[in-house]
Amino acid sequence: MNIQEPLQLLGGLSPQTFMRRHWEKKPLLIRQAIPGFRPILDRTELLDLAAMDDVESRLVVQAVPGKEKTWRMRHGPLPRKVLPPFKQPKWTALVQGVDLHDERIHALMNQFRFVPDARLDDLMISYATDGGGVGPHFDSYDVFLLQAHGRRRWRIGRQKDMSLVPDMPLKILANFEPEMEFVLEPGDMLYLPPRWAHDGIAEGECMTYSIGFRSPCKGEVAREVLQRMAEQAEDEAGEAIYRDPKQEALTHTAEVPQAMVDFAVDAMQAALRDPLALQRALGEYLTEPKPNVWFAGGAELPTGGVRLDRRTRMLYDAKHIFINGESFRAGGRDAQLMRTLADQRYLPAGEMARLSEDARDLVSDWCESGWLYADQ
Repeated sequence: MNIQEPLQLLGGLSPQTFMRRHWEKKPLLIRQAIPGFRPILDRTELLDLAAMDDVESRLVVQAVPGKEKTWRMRHGPLPRKVLPPFKQPKWTALVQGVDLHDERIHALMNQFRFVPDARLDDLMISYATDGGGVGPHFDSYDVFLLQAHGRRRWRIGRQKDMSLVPDMPLKILANFEPEMEFVLEPGDMLYLPPRWAHDGIAEGECMTYSIGFRSPCKGEVAREVLQRMAEQAEDEAGEAIYRDPKQEALTHTAEVPQAMVDFAVDAMQAALRDPLALQRALGEYLTEPKPNVWFAGGAELPTGGVRLDRRTRMLYDAKHIFINGESFRAGGRDAQLMRTLADQRYLPAGEMARLSEDARDLVSDWCESGWLYADQ
């Protein structure tokens, strides 16, 4: 992708300009980001996905008994019998990670790969009947809201009061104060930075595609990275056991011996002796497939080019290649070709032929695991 070329998807801005002016800074309304856009999945196909066990979905129903608003939420799977009638207003079905299940949706999401793959998360589709929505709320991540079918009215604002309505199954803002209002029609798109409050209400039956981005908190990153480093530490630190042949008899026996503290410090230093341990753990964490993702297994290494399966996550840094939670040291021509595979998500036959025998064996293993397949 030429990041300096203006894109209709971004309202005539280049990816470089969009990232500098708007990313994590201010919203952007883009009329006809994708002209003539039609839903890639129709209502029946979407709700069939919502009924599947390995698809994350939710049903949100808003009822208005008298003047008191109430909300109900149910987690999927969502068989048809649990869904309200289509003529009933104010209900929404949310289907997460549709890009994992449909190649066309995956291709649409790839249009947003001017943002690092480490941040790109998934594409959610929201189906709503008239008046449907999930209430005024805010997200902790960036999102593009692409209107696919029907109309949806969005109200947005830089909310200062983030207090929530108590005793609700959804995180609904108690004192939402919108500053702007837009009605989106098919092909229109709205970008929102993190923590911009928004409320989208369907005007008639509608579908909205939400392209979301990963924004892990420090605590989550620390937990996941430390957990992976702890697993590596057993190999780095070895199996030496604590010994104290010079330990003297003590009166205060509850005190932790300084020798044991020193032993623990040495164990930690041994675990961190590899300067690349943290980078390796981070890359493995960022490429770990989601819990509901599984690979059926593939075939032998094809004679031509290869393409990453849409569920495969592949990243790299200066020293490693990361794929689906695993890490590999790579250098020279092999590293360059693997990075091309990660960036392009395919490697043509001519480039495949340049891989070393060891690298081809590795790619062959990935093919057998179903992580790659023959590029047709």
